[in-house]
Amino acid sequence: MKYSGIGGQAVMEGVMMRNGDKYAVAVRKPDKEITVDVKNTRDINNIWHKIPIIRGVVAFIDSLVIGLSTLMYSASFFEDEDSVDKSTLSEEELKKLEKKEKAEMGGTLFVSFVLALGIFFALPYFIALGLNRFGLSQAVIAFVEGLLRIAIFIAYVMVISQMEDIKRTFMYHGAEHKCINCVETGLPLTVENVRRSTRFHKRCGTSFIFIVFIISVFVFMFITFDNMWLKLLCRLLLIPVIAGISYEFIRLAGRYDNAIVNSFSKPGLWLQKLTVMEPDDDMIEVGIASVEAVFDWKDFQEKNKECFSNDI
Repeated sequence: MKYSGIGGQAVMEGVMMRNGDKYAVAVRKPDKEITVDVKNTRDINNIWHKIPIIRGVVAFIDSLVIGLSTLMYSASFFEDEDSVDKSTLSEEELKKLEKKEKAEMGGTLFVSFVLALGIFFALPYFIALGLNRFGLSQAVIAFVEGLLRIAIFIAYVMVISQMEDIKRTFMYHGAEHKCINCVETGLPLTVENVRRSTRFHKRCGTSFIFIVFIISVFVFMFITFDNMWLKLLCRLLLIPVIAGISYEFIRLAGRYDNAIVNSFSKPGLWLQKLTVMEPDDDMIEVGIASVEAVFDWKDFQEKNKECFSNDI
């Protein structure tokens, strides 16, 4: 496989693909037509995107903002009948509505982030505090806390994967991965070739989250303050650092293919069995449309043809 630099995510009935400072959202609308929206992002060649660890924090925040905005964009095609018809609004009303939607997006992002911190970091921490009564060392308690965090995350994914809408989103997640894998293995980007490609990818966001949890296990073992609130605060403050370290690993895993990198990638690839499902052909078509809107895969494969074996 040859690293292409493209990445993306699943949205409601669609796929977002990003290449450099450009991203596209392809959505299968209720009338079955595919609509594609292409936008530019902020400059990704500034100094903050070049410093290891820090670039991971910046990329993580950037991905959250773009991810939520594209998710809301895709959801707009499936709004309730009582929602506002934007075609009937004046320019001033549209600006007010857009401002309101941005505020709602910011609020949603903030609430989601707080809930994630509470469920996946604070909750395991307070549960693990109960082990103090057994006289265990702080390192052992921190290790158990990390295992609890991973268990809660896996349980959470297993529960939401049973929801019909989430299942379809996970299928679009599969379409995203399979399209990228098809391109990076040197096969023409067709529905048939994408269908044959693997649905697992080392640069997946699921793998990133799992790596964050694994690294946090070992980092938190070194926080030995006696005050439990100070200890919790340090954990929260270290999350950006852990995210930055995890980003560097995912970045490395996406660029290199060797036994060491592959072995460390296996836990994340295993977890993708829950979050990345096989798409149908209609979903694959959406994924292809998203890729082609931001990436010249034919030129990429022509320039790197010596790297491809065409083995999937």
